Amino acid sequence: MSAPAIGICAAIERVTWGVWNEEKVDLAPRSYATAVEKAGGVALLLVPAEAATAEPDLLLDRIDALLLAGGADVDPGSYGAEPHPQTRGTWPERDRFELALARRALEREMPVLGICRGMQMLNVALGGTLVQHLPDTVGHEGHRRVPGTFGDHEVRLAAGTLARRAAGSDRLGVKSHHHQGIDRLGEGLEVSGWGVEDELIEAIELPDQPFALGVVWHPEEDVRSEVIGALVAAARSRQGEVLR
Repeated sequence: MSAPAIGICAAIERVTWGVWNEEKVDLAPRSYATAVEKAGGVALLLVPAEAATAEPDLLLDRIDALLLAGGADVDPGSYGAEPHPQTRGTWPERDRFELALARRALEREMPVLGICRGMQMLNVALGGTLVQHLPDTVGHEGHRRVPGTFGDHEVRLAAGTLARRAAGSDRLGVKSHHHQGIDRLGEGLEVSGWGVEDELIEAIELPDQPFALGVVWHPEEDVRSEVIGALVAAARSRQGEVLR
């Protein structure tokens, strides 16, 4: 078998480099690809495109697993809400693209991992909603202490869950940077991880799927993390099933 192909959904941002100012680009932090490659996979960047939004199999036929990456706030219109004053930098075309890919990937029982914003997208894809600004509900800024840096905290994971198996422990330190979170759970999802200090939902999963997991922390930023490796292993297992 060849190295499993892990599709990483790209962000849309405006960036400046060299002589170019405020160019609209598709991008993903290098840490995602590095983590995939370390686990024996090959990373493919999936850029938002209307053709694939209308027909997700155009891209899903080319990969073995889907990784919904972090990034900008989810557009509240994706789940029927009005924007909070702290909800900023949304890209509705990215949301439409990722929702289409996530729903179709689940229909195909393809391994899916959502990270931070990606966990939120997994929830929205299944009809859930989001808390748009967590300090309003948890009363602190602990999940995004300093913009542009990852903060550390502890999470606990339920025994017997995919989150526990993927992480390799029932309690671990994680790195996070977010101000939105889960409100109403999407259909079929179960909570499998919580913040130790504030009981914030930190992991969700679909127990009737071979591998469908969302974590609000950033395993790609932690060289000790086993979570992305678990996704690559699930993709490799799926390759074997297809070949049999």
